[in-house]
Amino acid sequence: MDLTSLNKEQLESVISKEKYLRVVAGAGSGKTRVLTYRIANLILNENVHPRNILAVTFTNKAAKEIKERVVSLVGEIRGMFLGTIHSWCARFLRFEARYIDYPETF
Repeated sequence: MDLTSLNKEQLESVISKEKYLRVVAGAGSGKTRVLTYRIANLILNENVHPRNILAVTFTNKAAKEIKERVVSLVGEIRGMFLGTIHSWCARFLRFEARYIDYPETF
């Protein structure tokens, strides 16, 4: 994985040792690139199993793009959640629904 194409700010985000990272930047600034390379770096260089990674975006288009890019860098990413904030919340609510006496198909 070649990190030389990243600018200083992007590289700092990709290799950050922080457990949680939120990337907020304007359109066309490389957010998708940062998330893609950060996920790949965690898997390839930090020995983080994909199932321990939660990657949340706002649009399905961004989620699909990130997933395709990560797969091209590291191969299969079975077990990792990569999707929209809306799909993650719905999944979480379905999983926890039983605790508030709701069906999983609420």
